[in-house]
Amino acid sequence: MKKKLFFALVLCTAFFATANAQTNIQVMYDFAKDRQQITTTIEGFYTDRGGNTFFFVDHDFALNKNLGDTQSPAGTYMEVARCLNFWQNSPVNFLSAHVEYNGGAYKGFGINHAFLAGADFFLHSKNYNNTLNLKVLYKGILKTKQVVPMQFTVVWGMKDLFGAKGLSFSGFADFWWEDHVVTGKDLSASLSHVVFISEPQIWYNCGTEHFNIGGEVELSYDFGTTHGFRARPCLGIKWVF
Repeated sequence: MKKKLFFALVLCTAFFATANAQTNIQVMYDFAKDRQQITTTIEGFYTDRGGNTFFFVDHDFALNKNLGDTQSPAGTYMEVARCLNFWQNSPVNFLSAHVEYNGGAYKGFGINHAFLAGADFFLHSKNYNNTLNLKVLYKGILKTKQVVPMQFTVVWGMKDLFGAKGLSFSGFADFWWEDHVVTGKDLSASLSHVVFISEPQIWYNCGTEHFNIGGEVELSYDFGTTHGFRARPCLGIKWVF
């Protein structure tokens, strides 16, 4: 499961600027020993006069026979988020209301419905090549205990990195509270109360506005059922419509 949040592969643009829409498809190979899988992602980011909308849907295809059936997706996960901003010409146009839904299903278990709501703070350079979103969100996960029902999210985007045209660096970091059982490398189980995940990504546009090559590293702590810190590298391609 990948959280792309909002981004992650979409470079955020100001929703009070010229209307923008982007849809892309990504294919990533995960090299981690506990993954060894291909993930396809359909992602969209759209702006309008009332704010912006972001969504993605992940399909994981397990290649390691120990991880699942290779003849069908091993799991599916989706997120859809809406930033509401009807005051785009006001002095506080950098502040938006944020609502979001998360959920999915994998072989043998499901990912409980999660509903989020809160505030989004948007910062950017003059030309919008460098952007930063800070989100403070209430997060309610159905049938799940939480010490604090909140999530903190950071989303960033940098175009033409180091002056190299077509090179971009984007990603997100999420931290939230959720009681869940995790398993260590020695197969011992324990109860965790927090989750952290970040996916810094780098992409290079190959001389066309559509085709990109790149990759990401999933950095996580107590994410899913895995105890402790993990760094999982991926390589892939992205086609922007």
